[in-house]
Amino acid sequence: MRGWWQELAGLVLPAACGGCGTARVVLCAGCAQALSGAAPGRVNPSPRPAGLPAVYAAAAYEGVVREVVLEHKERGALPLAGPLGAALAAAVGRAAGAGAAGLAADGLAAGEELLLVPVPSAPRQVRARGHDPARRIALAAAGRLRRAGVRARVACVLRQVRPVADQAGLGARERRENLAGALGLRHGGAAGFAEGGARVVLVDDLITTGATLAEAARALRAGSIGPVAGAAVVAAPAGSFVRNGATTRTEQRSCE
Repeated sequence: MRGWWQELAGLVLPAACGGCGTARVVLCAGCAQALSGAAPGRVNPSPRPAGLPAVYAAAAYEGVVREVVLEHKERGALPLAGPLGAALAAAVGRAAGAGAAGLAADGLAAGEELLLVPVPSAPRQVRARGHDPARRIALAAAGRLRRAGVRARVACVLRQVRPVADQAGLGARERRENLAGALGLRHGGAAGFAEGGARVVLVDDLITTGATLAEAARALRAGSIGPVAGAAVVAAPAGSFVRNGATTRTEQRSCE
């Protein structure tokens, strides 16, 4: 497993910006601005998978944002979970209706809890990477939300119930077929969801066609968890990312 020494190295070795490579900084001010410097926007994949909840993303998946996501996800830059979690917290807030900036509790009923449910990585991917990116970012986002006064925690209740093919190179229809019925609840996963007492938000680090989030939402509904208030991600393809009403036209487990 790579995770323990990667995390230690992130603490003791000089860091380079995960977006642009600037020396001795985890994420420079410019790249941090690109990741979470504006309000989250709605994501509208086309075609839209059946059953996909409303999805909000912190930023378009391009340029330095793409580099930051890949540095954390594929290259083991674990300290980037902090800024990625901050960006995800804002998107979660929009998805849950907890204020425009995502860090206020005015959209939640009194005493209501916000449950972040990360989309699980395949076990083979977790072994290869040494960590579960969506889970790690979700934990950072929940911490950020709690510091802002929101009752938030992570509930890792989903698991893969059958193997799936690598999604790379698959189109929207092929991804839906590949993922159909692939997710389910962990044993006893529904136990921590008090009926009517929590708002459920699916979270992931990246959305492409929306097939994965739609399958995750189906699995939660099949396990009588919900309704799912929305789904939130850090980044989305620029062609499906909507901010301020205009589409950007640039390049495109319980754990706590």
